[in-house]
Amino acid sequence: MNEDNARFCLLAALILLYLLCGAAIFSALEYPFELRARLLWKQQLDNFTRRYRVNLGALHTLLRQYEEANGAGIRVDALRPRWDFSGAFYFVGTVVSTIGFGMTTPTTIAGKIFLIFYGLIGCAATILFFNLFLERIITMLAYIMRWCHERRLKFAGVGVVSSREEVSGEEDSLEGWKPSVYYVMLILGVASVVIACSASTLYSSMENWSYVDSLYFCFVAFSTIGFGDLVSSQREKYESQEAYRLGNCLFILMGVCCIYSLFNVISIVIKQTLNWILGKLRRRPAHLKSKRMKRNKVQPVPSHCPAGRHRYTDGSVETVCDSETDAGAVAEVYVGRRLSGEMISVNEFMVSNKVSLALLQKQLSETAHQGPRQSYGHQNGFSGGVGALAIMNNRLQETSVDR
Repeated sequence: MNEDNARFCLLAALILLYLLCGAAIFSALEYPFELRARLLWKQQLDNFTRRYRVNLGALHTLLRQYEEANGAGIRVDALRPRWDFSGAFYFVGTVVSTIGFGMTTPTTIAGKIFLIFYGLIGCAATILFFNLFLERIITMLAYIMRWCHERRLKFAGVGVVSSREEVSGEEDSLEGWKPSVYYVMLILGVASVVIACSASTLYSSMENWSYVDSLYFCFVAFSTIGFGDLVSSQREKYESQEAYRLGNCLFILMGVCCIYSLFNVISIVIKQTLNWILGKLRRRPAHLKSKRMKRNKVQPVPSHCPAGRHRYTDGSVETVCDSETDAGAVAEVYVGRRLSGEMISVNEFMVSNKVSLALLQKQLSETAHQGPRQSYGHQNGFSGGVGALAIMNNRLQETSVDR
């Protein structure tokens, strides 16, 4: 089994275990409450039918009709119209952002058919917007972190330079510097928490929710889970209604962008964890180390690859052929690898930004024609992929292996 398949199987097993644990915990927390609610409803229904001498079958028919009306937007409390222009705009926003609260759904055949084509284009365009936002937020954070790194070097005594050689040496050290993926994850996490706490303060005051319910709504909405049990901006009247609706839309937009970026950065950390677990599982017994050390020798350049070159990375020596056809004859010696936890340098990142869409198109074409794969896909054990994870792999590919 190759490395890609091993990581895929390990990730699938961990996700299955994660689902089983989550199901057990939620069942223990929520199932007793569901049983109590069912018992209470049965008691109230029996008391109502005995007190007012109502036929139980007729009452069930009325309740079923109310459920149908509830799906069409009829509520006991006065709510704003769901399908006026502002309500419809809120609905299409939840569609293209893939939140899908479910409190408003099309009921006509024409509306359902139109939603299929509308959502197909709208969701694709919004995902592209999130990907481009992700590129720019990573670029901005890389600039800021590099600026902070330069200031720290100057305050440490590196700033006062008297000779040209010292200047060039400082530039070389900064050129090789790479911001840590953990710092990026921390910054995005703090930004997401700040936005969620600020939005929760607004929702708890305007919607009369508890602060915990407001935080819960923020995560469900920002992560595009969208259960629909709590939905903001649905009452008919609010104080400063237009300002609140504008703030609600801005908070949801900023929160979705930050959480989307945070999820993709966390996926890089998960890849590092998988690499570490597989490294521990594949560690050989002590009596096999002597045989392994004999094999860890630098092999000569193959005769069919005269233009081969050596590349040294953290104790690894690779003889690489210039020709793509000689890729299978590459001689590699792995003395040891380490997880770097770092990203590419800012200059490399900015250069790769210019061709990100071309890379995605190339990956799509190569996947369709079973063509050559990206070399970094073998270095970190994951293929490039397409979409947000492809962008993160292209930007953060050195988090698992330094190049």
